[in-house]
Amino acid sequence: MKPSIPKGTRDFSPEEILKRDLIFDTVREIFRLYGYQPVETPAIENLSTLLGKYGEEGDRLIFRILNSGDFLSGIDRNDILEGGSAKLSSLICEKGLRYDLTVPFARYVVQHRDEIVFPFRRYQIQPVWRADRPQKGRYREFFQCDADVIGSDSLLNEYELIRIIDDVFTRLNVNIIIRINNRKVLSGIAEYIGESAKITDITIAIDKLDKIGPEEVNKELAGRGIPADAIRRLRPILELSGNTQAKLASLREILRGSETGLRGIEELATLFSYISGSPVINGTELDLTLARGLNYYTGTIMEVRAKDVSIGSICGGGRYDNLTGVFGLQGVSGVGISFGADRIYDVMTQLSLFGKTASSVTQVLILNFGEKESGFAIKLRDLLKGVNCRTEFYPDPVKIKKQMSYADARKIPYIVIAGDEEIKTGQVICRKMETGEQKFLSPDGLVSYIRSELGC
Repeated sequence: MKPSIPKGTRDFSPEEILKRDLIFDTVREIFRLYGYQPVETPAIENLSTLLGKYGEEGDRLIFRILNSGDFLSGIDRNDILEGGSAKLSSLICEKGLRYDLTVPFARYVVQHRDEIVFPFRRYQIQPVWRADRPQKGRYREFFQCDADVIGSDSLLNEYELIRIIDDVFTRLNVNIIIRINNRKVLSGIAEYIGESAKITDITIAIDKLDKIGPEEVNKELAGRGIPADAIRRLRPILELSGNTQAKLASLREILRGSETGLRGIEELATLFSYISGSPVINGTELDLTLARGLNYYTGTIMEVRAKDVSIGSICGGGRYDNLTGVFGLQGVSGVGISFGADRIYDVMTQLSLFGKTASSVTQVLILNFGEKESGFAIKLRDLLKGVNCRTEFYPDPVKIKKQMSYADARKIPYIVIAGDEEIKTGQVICRKMETGEQKFLSPDGLVSYIRSELGC
């Protein structure tokens, strides 16, 4: 039987990791430019931390971890036979793999509140896990790159996060559209159609509009108990056309009886005024069909799509007014975004945007001519390492052809030949593998040449 990995997970080769590191390094650099600080949390969280924060569907996608040891010890036989999988899971699993980075971050803030200076800007780049059905662009294990501001109600934070999104994708050369909405507006719409109590069902359904289309969404709404008349009144609102100002004007008229809806409209108007006052490079749009199905969002929500590849959301986020409240710290508002590194990788691969990203960690390979010459070769390596040039010395004195083939297969850009003759003359040979060009250089000349070529 051949070895395999679980569905929805991937191995990454050295070359793929170097490309993915380009994404991580870009995102990390932009986060730091805006003053965000790094945080990490455990892969495993208590289920009491995770459950109830993502909605019914999200809770089902949490990977649960069996309790250590005899996990059935003390469990009543009737619970096993009659309790059903949900009840049994609650009895034998106390922990789970994190579903996202936002809920663990809220837990972190509450636990470390006395060490944190508010408003607190944090970034976090770590993997998350979801027991989802694997398909194109959807994995069970994937990396998220999050940035959050917690402890501030200002809409300038939303604007700053939009600028971060714009900066990251501009630097990565990915053309995007940033879709923006507000959960208060959605709550106002639910009031308008007479279904305030069904706001969660409504947002879960319309969040699938891009995936399954309006007719299937209507069927799902009906299946969730939304009356036909309410569905009929909802559809024209979701299909409002025109520019942002026109949509906001229409919404003010439609939601004039909803205090919550009107607050959401004013928040959107303020945010779009910031955007128009200092425009972003990539496009933004008010999209009333955007719902973001997670239960903890309370205000602005945003989602990013690549214009040139159909793959779903590659970044998203929003405002959560009291996520820390469920952990005992009331009244602390936050807002954050999350970049889906794996989907961004797939987009950049499909669009050939990695270009000539380094395909090898090693920049210079020094060939091995035997025991007699190895001492000199090691000194050369130390000189190059001294100027931060990533240098290998081939470990075995095998045929030069084999060593050259190794350098070629590894895509190492330069090799250094330092045999007996070169040592005697004090002039080593440096070959540029891409062109075959060779230079005879002293050890110091080699260092200067490599530094100028590679920018070491």
